[in-house]
Amino acid sequence: MAEAASAPSPSRAVTGDSEFDRDTAVVRREPGVYGIDLSAGWTILGAVNGGYLLAVLGRALGDALPHPDPFTISAHYLTASRPGPAVIRTETVRTGRTLSTGQASLFQYDDEGNEVERIRVLASYGDLAGLPDDVRTTAKPPAIPPYEQCFGPADGPDPLKGVSAITDRLLLKLDPATVGWAIGQPSGKGEMRAWFGLADGRDADPLSLLLAVDALPPTAFEMGLKGWVPTVELTTHIRHRPAPGPLRVAITTRNLAGGFLEEDAEVWDSEDRLVAQSRQLARVRLA
Repeated sequence: MAEAASAPSPSRAVTGDSEFDRDTAVVRREPGVYGIDLSAGWTILGAVNGGYLLAVLGRALGDALPHPDPFTISAHYLTASRPGPAVIRTETVRTGRTLSTGQASLFQYDDEGNEVERIRVLASYGDLAGLPDDVRTTAKPPAIPPYEQCFGPADGPDPLKGVSAITDRLLLKLDPATVGWAIGQPSGKGEMRAWFGLADGRDADPLSLLLAVDALPPTAFEMGLKGWVPTVELTTHIRHRPAPGPLRVAITTRNLAGGFLEEDAEVWDSEDRLVAQSRQLARVRLA
């Protein structure tokens, strides 16, 4: 069992009544078409976080499709999203007894008033509660020190202070072995590990797992690189409905080439279950 007994217990928000739920809520305008006002609270360097966007589109597809839970969702980020009004258009591709598949795109208007597609996803949905309990795995939870031995924005220098609004929405405690970048001493390894939760104490669910896979600082920081690391493509697999309590997230990069890197993420719950996995391709700015 994970050592998280010392994690703080704020006044807990419940699912459906938290900032995350309010800021990912979509309004059905007509069948398959939804409106939303993207919140500035989930931005970094002025751009809307990719995991938050994935959760927004995931919520729209959860309303449009007959099955409740995302099993796999692949997103291509076409242009940077901004806080403000957006429209989501969904399409049901196929429905079956255990899985349904749909696609969705999010659109905004540019400064000239032209509609621009920001992100497009293809996803398969099912019912996590109906999956068998049989688990056969060689995967192991990441070795992260206890919560009180890890570091958050309030525990030392914060190079992202003032440019990362999303930080205030999260309870993020980074493994000390992966915070060298924050004091100008990156390890050179493409690794990032942290305890993860929402700041208002809301427990994780499948939709917030879509946020968790893209909410840590980029592994590029520990490789000695700086600046924005925009996501090009992100595929996430939801494996289990998470148990209450903090999550552990581990992200690794093995290959940076041609100005692009991959990030492989694993998310583990408080019962040591692998509840989500992802891989993304991201662009980096080389010196």
